[in-house]
Amino acid sequence: MGTAADLLEYEHRFRRAGLPLFIEDFSPVHDIFTRATPLLALVFVAEMLGATSLTWPVWVNALAVLGGLAVLVGGFGLLNLLRGRPFWSLPTRFGIPELATFVLLPALLPLLSQFQLRQFFGVAAGNLVLLGLVYVVVGYGLIGTTLWGLRRLAGELASSVASLIRALPLLLVFSLVLFVNTEMWQVFAGMPVAFIVFSAIAFAVLSNLFLVLRLPQELDRVERDAGSGPPLRRMQRLNLSVSLVIRQWMQVLVVSAGVGVFFVGFGMLAISARIYADWGIDPGAWSYEFWLLGHPLLISEAMVKVAIGIANFTGLYYSISLMTDATYRTEFLDNVSDELRELFTARSEYLELRSRIAA
Repeated sequence: MGTAADLLEYEHRFRRAGLPLFIEDFSPVHDIFTRATPLLALVFVAEMLGATSLTWPVWVNALAVLGGLAVLVGGFGLLNLLRGRPFWSLPTRFGIPELATFVLLPALLPLLSQFQLRQFFGVAAGNLVLLGLVYVVVGYGLIGTTLWGLRRLAGELASSVASLIRALPLLLVFSLVLFVNTEMWQVFAGMPVAFIVFSAIAFAVLSNLFLVLRLPQELDRVERDAGSGPPLRRMQRLNLSVSLVIRQWMQVLVVSAGVGVFFVGFGMLAISARIYADWGIDPGAWSYEFWLLGHPLLISEAMVKVAIGIANFTGLYYSISLMTDATYRTEFLDNVSDELRELFTARSEYLELRSRIAA
């Protein structure tokens, strides 16, 4: 006969796996914003600095800070009284009044002290963005999923390296040709660093978008093969999708980084200073030459840029292969099927235990 403690243990297990929406009655009011209360309280108090000004004397700013703190604490204390709570208590639930107070009350400080209407909207918009981030990060278990992935990093790394070794022959067919191509060096060597970073983010978004488009049918298969108990609700499927996307992103990151390191090493051996001069390639803002067994090795900013560019293409290719190539798709989904089967079984036991306790 299960107890309430067993029920909490199941819920803790779902959170550790990055699947908090597997918990029944999981709500933003009781579970998401309440768990983020320390962060929200810290930001709320820190925003009393909005009542200050750089043009005021120190003693005036000190009075403004005290006044702003009084407004924030007094405003939230009055809300506590209206909601039937003690004046000095932290809320145990975040409804619309608490969230509206968190967004608007700190934004009033620059409006009251300096009549800064633009700053009012800026602070309010920033608080809304923070609430949105808290909702996504806590509500969809991104922290738990990331920690879960880090705990399994050794296994993920071994799986990704094995995938990289299998994919390397195909990748070398076009990657090596691209790497020793003059036009490729001219394109990437002249790119600003900010554009290189932007292109890496764009390729990551594109690969994840492709996965999201293909994921629903894959989830149907995973749930049918590994699942038991009632079908997942829409939000639970979304939570599981986010978890799988993060896991795939970690594998693609390992493969891309491995390819990038490979081409940096290959470039140091194969691309000498003479080839730079023949191709008319500027090494960039920095370059270092050293000797190994009597052979000069040159590493430069241009080489790193080209290696990152090819790694981006490789990551996109690998992420698409995970969903289109039968070998990669089976490997990626089979790696998580056993864990998902255990989680689905635990969910069935959890729902049955809830029913018995409720009865």
